[in-house]
Amino acid sequence: MSTTAAPALRAPHIVTTTAELSAAIAREIEALAPSGTAATLGLVPTMGALHSGHESLVSTAREQNDVLVVSIFVNELQFNDEHDFESYPRTLDADMEILARAGADIVFVPGDEEVYPDGRPLVKIDSGALGEKFEGASRPGHFDGMLAVVAKLLHYSMPPASVGRPVAYRAYFGAKDAQQLVLINRMVADLNYPVDVRSVPIMRTAEGLALSSRNQLLTPEQAKAALVIHRALLLVKERADRHEPLYLEDAVGLFEMEPQVELDYFELVDPRTLQELAFNCQDTPFTGEGLLLVAAKVGGVRLIDNMRLGY
Repeated sequence: MSTTAAPALRAPHIVTTTAELSAAIAREIEALAPSGTAATLGLVPTMGALHSGHESLVSTAREQNDVLVVSIFVNELQFNDEHDFESYPRTLDADMEILARAGADIVFVPGDEEVYPDGRPLVKIDSGALGEKFEGASRPGHFDGMLAVVAKLLHYSMPPASVGRPVAYRAYFGAKDAQQLVLINRMVADLNYPVDVRSVPIMRTAEGLALSSRNQLLTPEQAKAALVIHRALLLVKERADRHEPLYLEDAVGLFEMEPQVELDYFELVDPRTLQELAFNCQDTPFTGEGLLLVAAKVGGVRLIDNMRLGY
């Protein structure tokens, strides 16, 4: 069966329990014609408060799958600050409009008691050394909480064994959260999840600012100042494309000239292991592959971005 499905014209079916989700997935797969042939199932996990970047993510998954599930769950375990958790925007009605337009078949909106029926889990997934650096250093425990819920969502949305055809299972994540993506790929490999993890490129404004739900907290002046993040990334990428020394300190210097932006880190790492690539950053021509990671605060709003080099 072709995996290029046309956008759905019907409203997505909302389910709130894992039993309803499994039944809905089975119905959608069994309704495909002809029966017995291979099918594809996509999952897009989100925390809601969707924007055009999410819409692009969902639309990409829609194009590549016969059946598409999107989850919306604000996961308390990955918040370090209770206030941040309580104030995180819940915009289900607006989210559903976006998901209908993007072509989701099923929207899974569980409550806390459905995902964590016994309260906070006693057995946890440890993000290890990969989760302790960069964003993990600023938000201790964040990645452990993220992996806990992603592991559950991947499990909940698996193709039911009862369907009478083989089903290829895929999960989609935005490339903007690069460290998160590395950790999810590592978890899937280490725990042998039968799912193909796929990333979707970063969506940006015309000026280059990576789309994020946090952008709405910026004033126009702060949003303009935040463009230094993209300028710094492009400076290094242009040097990498020319196989020149990268001189990361020049990019860091751009932040020093923007008083509204407080840089946390600007690092070049291996895209699979997140190990810092200290070599070829200074006096030798850049070769191979790398991933630039950056985090900065703009008016108290923390923004992250990244860019791949050598691809």
